[in-house]
Formats: sequence, structure tokens, C-alpha cells
Amino acid sequence: MEDDRIITLFNNGRIEEAFNEIVSSYKERLYWHIRRMAGSHEDTDDILQNTFVKIWAGLPSFRGESRLYTWIYRIATNETITFLNRQRLHACLSFRTYKAVASAEIEADPYFNGDALLKKLHKAIASLPPKQRMVFNMRYFEEMKYEDMSEILGTSVGALKASYHHAYKKIAAEMKGEF
Repeated sequence: MEDDRIITLFNNGRIEEAFNEIVSSYKERLYWHIRRMAGSHEDTDDILQNTFVKIWAGLPSFRGESRLYTWIYRIATNETITFLNRQRLHACLSFRTYKAVASAEIEADPYFNGDALLKKLHKAIASLPPKQRMVFNMRYFEEMKYEDMSEILGTSVGALKASYHHAYKKIAAEMKGEF
């Protein structure tokens, strides 16, 4: 229902008000969507800011061919993928593995307040390839339907189910012996 209100505001020329509604409606959800993939609070804030800049810039060209919800999540997801790819490149250039970089970020995060088992789970998730991590987080933490994920990621439902299955198996292997 909030998306319909936002579209109505936008169509009535109240673009700034529509954007403010987007920010207030989606800020927290997008923060956690990005945070589960990016890892640190600081990186998440940067990606979220870039996401809202792209939403503001793209709002006039939003044609309504997809739902506003999936359009916004696609932008946030693409910004996060761009960030993760840059981070992987930096890890390669510094001769550190991406898994080591992701693990170090979780260890250094002052906002992480989980126990050792939760920390190990987050490290296992962080070590996944970006697409698997994204699919796992969207399905497991956000309880997103595969159909919505398919719209956001532009991937078939079958491929998403396979990615989730592979991610689950990798996490289970990392966590083996912890239960």
C-alpha cells in the first residue's frame, strides 16, 4: 500500500515528497539487506547512501514495468554487488583471500554483538561468493519469495533455488561440529 501512495505522490508532481516516503519506508529494510552482504556498518552506510542517490536520480525514469519494491531492491542489490566486486579486486591485489578479508571485518566490527557461534555463522556467510551470499540472505533472513528474488536479481527461480542450496551446503560444512 505504501508503494501505491509513493507512486501517486510522484505522478502528482510531488517528487521530493515521494522520495522522502521512499527513504522513510525503505531505509531500515535496505540497511539490513545491504548489511548482510557488505558486512560492516560503515560500508553499509556508504552503499545505502549511493543507493538513495541512484533512486533519486532514477525516479523520474521509473516506468512502473516492475513493482517499486523490486526496482528499489534491484538498485540496492546492484550497488552492493558493485561494492563487493571492488572489495574482491582489492583483496586479490593485496594477495589476501576474500574469505580472510570478510572474516577480519566481522572480527573488527564494533557493532557485532553476537556470541561465538553467531560470529562463526556470519563468517561462513561472508565467505560465500557474492551471488550465493545474496540469495542466502534474501531467503533466510528476509524470508523473501523466490519469485520476488527473481525479479530483483533477474535470475530464474530454479537458479535461485540452486544457489540457495549450494550456499546452505557450504554454510553447513563450515558450521559442522558446532551443534
